[in-house]
Amino acid sequence: MGKYVLSKSYKQLGSVVFRQAKASNHCKRLHGYALSFYFEFETTTLDACHWVMNFGGFRELKDFLEDKFDHTLLVAKDDPEIDTLVQLGEKGLAKVIVLEKTGCEAVADYLYDYVNNVFLQASGQHDRVWCSKVEVREKDSNRAMRVGHREDSNLL
Repeated sequence: MGKYVLSKSYKQLGSVVFRQAKASNHCKRLHGYALSFYFEFETTTLDACHWVMNFGGFRELKDFLEDKFDHTLLVAKDDPEIDTLVQLGEKGLAKVIVLEKTGCEAVADYLYDYVNNVFLQASGQHDRVWCSKVEVREKDSNRAMRVGHREDSNLL
């Protein structure tokens, strides 16, 4: 059985700051990028319009990405300075988003889970479409991705 693939990308969506507290190099300091995102969606059956999905139905995903990754400070739950970093948000100096982990690989994994288990569910596409790839780029030369299969998801 064949499959159809749709891709959607958002380039340099906004600036985000994070750090890798466990790193032994300069990445242990706060640093930022204008992240870019790339998604692949798959299906074995097209909808009534002969589409994987309507490109017009991605507004909620873009809104989510902007909320989490545009002018934000990402903080890992296990960062030893979490209290200090969260205080920046409490003082109105930063929009702080606490995630399980930070870094491109962690963000790709976070988005893979969100798209498959929240976005596609909310859009009513989850029974036919799944996200098979999420790529996060901090710059043209550095990217990380989460690749999976429909069978990997706990809700699909």
